[in-house]
Amino acid sequence: MTQPGEVPQHVAIIMDGNHRWAKQRRLPGAAGHRAGAKRLREIAEAAADFGVANLTLFAFSTENWSRPDREVSLLMDLMRHVMDNDLAELNRREVRLRVIGDRDKFAPDIQAKMDECEALTAANDKLNLAVAVNFGGRWDIVETARRLAQQAQTGALQPQDIDEACFAAHTSLAGLPDPDLLIRTGGDNRVSNFLLWDLAYSEFYFTDTFWPDFDRQCLEAALAEYARRQRRFGGR
Repeated sequence: MTQPGEVPQHVAIIMDGNHRWAKQRRLPGAAGHRAGAKRLREIAEAAADFGVANLTLFAFSTENWSRPDREVSLLMDLMRHVMDNDLAELNRREVRLRVIGDRDKFAPDIQAKMDECEALTAANDKLNLAVAVNFGGRWDIVETARRLAQQAQTGALQPQDIDEACFAAHTSLAGLPDPDLLIRTGGDNRVSNFLLWDLAYSEFYFTDTFWPDFDRQCLEAALAEYARRQRRFGGR
């Protein structure tokens, strides 16, 4: 049980609303994605300042590949830009970056940049920042089941030893506490195949604010709302 007033150890955010933000301003969709990319570092820094130890951001889902080729290409270029231009400051602020999701579909240079970012920040401990790309909650559960089945097949693991703790230790966010708080921007009230295993007891916070407008004050408001809640985890 948690008490009101506590800061969540782990916050997860579905960053939604870039395209609608641009449309509202009669701008091309690309402008919304660029504005959203600029917001990432600010929110990571604010989370660390507010005492959040772990932050997981949903940047690109397994379903996003179905978007128009031009939009996907732009998102890939923005991914490169963020890793090239924001990492130095995040590293200076002792943020550790972790990329979760299936990397195989990305271009070799993007995969190499992901590896470089993780290696550069591996010793940092002020904030664990996990960025989910080509990620889906169902994919994560299936991949975890596959890894456990392979271990059982080789005899490295006995089926009767597989419990919730064992399963969690093989998911993409293994080693991190489950998210205490899920924030979704953009006005939709659903989880969209994000962290399906990990969100079992998370508090949800939905806001109509589009991601490019979700600033430090918006994050503070979400944390204040979380602080007013009491989590019982099925108890009294």
